Amino acid sequence: MLSKMSCGVKFGDVLRRGKAISQSATKHSRFQHASAAVEPNAPSVKTEVPGPNTKNLIQETSKIQSAQAVALFCDFEKSQGNYLVDADENVLLDCFQQISSLPLGYNHPDLLETCNTAAAQSAMINRPAMAMFPNRDFPALIDKTLLKVAPRGLGQVITMACGSCSNENAFKSVFFWYMKKKRGVELPPLGDPAYESCMRNQPPGAPKLSILSFEGAFHGRTLGALSTTHSKPIHKIDVPSFDWPIAPFPRLKYPLEEFERENAAEEARCLEVAEDLVEQWKTKAPVAGLIIEPVQAEGGDFHASGDYFRKLKKMTERQGIAFICDEVQTGMAVTGRWWAHEHFEMEKSPDVVTFAKKMLTGGYYFSDEIRWDIGYRVFNTWMGDPVKLHLLEKTLKVVNRDNLVEQAGKTGKHLIGGLKQLEKLHPGVANGSRGLGTFSAIDILGEGIRDKVHKQLLQKGVLAGVCGAATMRFRPCLLFTPTHADMLVDNLDQAIRDVKKS
Repeated sequence: MLSKMSCGVKFGDVLRRGKAISQSATKHSRFQHASAAVEPNAPSVKTEVPGPNTKNLIQETSKIQSAQAVALFCDFEKSQGNYLVDADENVLLDCFQQISSLPLGYNHPDLLETCNTAAAQSAMINRPAMAMFPNRDFPALIDKTLLKVAPRGLGQVITMACGSCSNENAFKSVFFWYMKKKRGVELPPLGDPAYESCMRNQPPGAPKLSILSFEGAFHGRTLGALSTTHSKPIHKIDVPSFDWPIAPFPRLKYPLEEFERENAAEEARCLEVAEDLVEQWKTKAPVAGLIIEPVQAEGGDFHASGDYFRKLKKMTERQGIAFICDEVQTGMAVTGRWWAHEHFEMEKSPDVVTFAKKMLTGGYYFSDEIRWDIGYRVFNTWMGDPVKLHLLEKTLKVVNRDNLVEQAGKTGKHLIGGLKQLEKLHPGVANGSRGLGTFSAIDILGEGIRDKVHKQLLQKGVLAGVCGAATMRFRPCLLFTPTHADMLVDNLDQAIRDVKKS
């Protein structure tokens, strides 16, 4: 049973409301049964977090590289499921899961079993250069994995190593498509001036085109992707960027039901600005496509309505530009749908959907129209990692077997209910609870309060993320249940109370 609140109030209503969900989730999740003995029942903190061992390891690492970003050194062999063990043997309820990257938590038995298979070991040892020398099982492996969960209407897919390079190469593919439409053929005829001018980074071979992005967006740190990233100055300062258009992303007011008219007006304003930018840039560097996150994650977990996304997609069709949906963080079932954009019920799917993180491999899906047919246009040595495809194959089986998409949706509703309880208990401090499935967040208001609460929550053994100016974000794995959600909310409540007292 969870501890009582300082004011004598339990999350009893939340617990009772989640009881049926929790029982259902446990019933359908083999991991809960098979690993119940190894996944801890609760956090256990032995030292200050970060503790002395982590601090010593940070000092050692600092001798060879900057270690300023290191939060914790981890003991991954001891970590299980929803719980991360750090170098000081602190057991933490991990609601951040390697920056939203683990679908089945730590050391899932099915994935460990996969690593013992001959196919996975062969891929590990021989490290195929997949664009030139793929293993003979490659087409079947893609069919059993990525094509099984392809967004509606997108039958083309290519793998990459990470989210940044997925977005980077998606841009290239959109530029290929845009120029192919303009020329009528994929490449100009031999002898065309484009071949010589592209080698000098000049038109017509290096055309002046652009990708429209949004204020607060995060799409990666490679040069092209970084030109569409606008979440924090530290990512961009000192780095040359493409001069590409930037549109406002809606900033909705919460509770949504109390600000319907204001939010509709804000979304209409942002849509109008986006289309105006496409028009304005036609004479400067025509917009070949736009890129947008279903939930603007690192920028502050900003949401927009399905109506906004439907109208934005219609605008791209009207303007003849590609709609790139960045599902690097939101993909893989965490929102209660396999792809977050499915919540928006767009008439047509995005033209390109990029993925990574919980999908284990990076890559992107694209429409038949976007497809290119000349070799080496999108190419690098490895083109992803086939080992990750073997792990993804097993992960998909576990997700389907254990009903984890449904579980994420139900647990997410339960978690949001608990966060809204916090808003009532801490008016003026806790605000703006929001989420799709367990992909959720809450704002902690007040100068420096969010960071203090975040640190205090970590001392209680709960690891969460932060983003934007005042937002605390939660990115648990798909094994996160209402019981875990209650522990998170209870400890967050106590952390807020501790900071209020200090």
